[in-house]
Amino acid sequence: MGRIAVAAIVSSWVIPISILVNRIVSEPYMDEIFHIPQAQQYCKGNFRSWDPKITTPPGLYYLSLAHVASLFPGMFYLKAVSSFSEICSVVVLRSVNGVLAILCSVLIYEIITNLRPTLDERKATIYAVVLSMYPLHWFFSFLYYTDVASVTAVLAMYLACLRKNYWFSGLLGSLAVAIRQTNIIWILFVACSGIIDLTLAYRRDKINVRGIDASSKEKGQQAPMNKVDLRSSLRKRKSSSSEDAGLQRMSTTNATSKDCMSGLIHEIETVFLTFLHMKRKLFVSFTPFIILLAAFVAFVHWNGSIVLGAKEAHGVSPHLAQIMYFSLFSVLLMAPLYFSFGHVVDLIHTIWRNKPLSFFQLLVAFIASFISVHFFSIAHPYLLADNRHYTFYLWRKVINAHWSIKYLLVPLYVYSWLSIFTRLAKARKKIWVLAYFFATAAVLVPAPLIEFRYYTVPFFFLILHSHIIDYQSWLLMGFLYIALNVFTMMMFLYRPFHWNHEPGTQRFIW
Repeated sequence: MGRIAVAAIVSSWVIPISILVNRIVSEPYMDEIFHIPQAQQYCKGNFRSWDPKITTPPGLYYLSLAHVASLFPGMFYLKAVSSFSEICSVVVLRSVNGVLAILCSVLIYEIITNLRPTLDERKATIYAVVLSMYPLHWFFSFLYYTDVASVTAVLAMYLACLRKNYWFSGLLGSLAVAIRQTNIIWILFVACSGIIDLTLAYRRDKINVRGIDASSKEKGQQAPMNKVDLRSSLRKRKSSSSEDAGLQRMSTTNATSKDCMSGLIHEIETVFLTFLHMKRKLFVSFTPFIILLAAFVAFVHWNGSIVLGAKEAHGVSPHLAQIMYFSLFSVLLMAPLYFSFGHVVDLIHTIWRNKPLSFFQLLVAFIASFISVHFFSIAHPYLLADNRHYTFYLWRKVINAHWSIKYLLVPLYVYSWLSIFTRLAKARKKIWVLAYFFATAAVLVPAPLIEFRYYTVPFFFLILHSHIIDYQSWLLMGFLYIALNVFTMMMFLYRPFHWNHEPGTQRFIW
């Protein structure tokens, strides 16, 4: 078991399903009609060519060139091709994401073992395999989209940061933002995560050393203290013990709501003050992230927008309802964990125990959610017109079926975010959870189009840090993912349909 086993298991479905997809859907489909011709232009060496309808940077195409270059010697030797550009077929370009899906599964395994070093290797293998079947990630492993490459680059960057290899992490971050520009938010999040871990670790080490020194002095002290020295010593011990208590409060998971708020403020204060103390070291460590941020700001200023092409259809909009959709969608795909009887009872007990502040927080959450769905729900023209996407049917048959439905869903949105915050706070610092929420909102809120593909990266960060312990939840999620994957692939391959206003075969897609 281990990384090799994970790669082998994922390969066992990537290869045969890729063959099946390429046999039935041999021509470019949906966004592939833009990406594949563009990649083929790069294969011909025509790097000045660019399709103005493509919204993302050319990172995926450069990865494809590297993939094709690795295949060219063998295929040329076997006389399968006579030139480099001949290899850039639909099948070969789609295989880029198949290879990246296998690599991504190994990265998931490495992150799991890094975050939970005491976890059994067999369990870590199963967890990584289940996460590799996450439906959105799994489905687009067989098409030439940017999603799999984007997730792989972000997770590789995060793994390097967890291992404190910050310069290499920054290099991988440049690849991530070259594949999809919204990954700049995840670059900043990973940098914040690294700074939080470094500053809090430095603070703990400093307090531990201070405690050891104080203990050594007490043991080596022979002369009796006078009253003035005794009072001074007591004051120092009191100050030190209060500082220790503050750090202990940061790691307490069963605190009251008041303690949670004070713990968050204490963490922010600790990180900020320690950041000022070790700013030179942090500046050197995270210089690549600073350079990336400056380069990205310069790009947006030069381009006039965050997207490259089709700017009129991808303008920034205050789509606050998007984070509500994300929370419900995510907990539904983790239903065995978040909708279990034990979790619901535990959540209700926590709210009741921490009243009245919890009731006030719930009231604020309900008001904010109602405002979001009433004033900031956006129906993008693509959503309303394109019946190939599942979101088209969810919008028409669920959210927009009756004017009251979007308001009746608010309790589920609130429950979802409350569950997410509670679960993450058990594994990570409160300041980390706050940074995760802001990063998720920064990625999703400006997007006017409801696309479940946009939820993939924040979902992976969520589930990787949820620290799901019980084996049963993982197995149930595995069965859920298999059922969804079988359904979506069967619909995609074997339920084609046609439009009256446009020729060609249409297929259902996420």
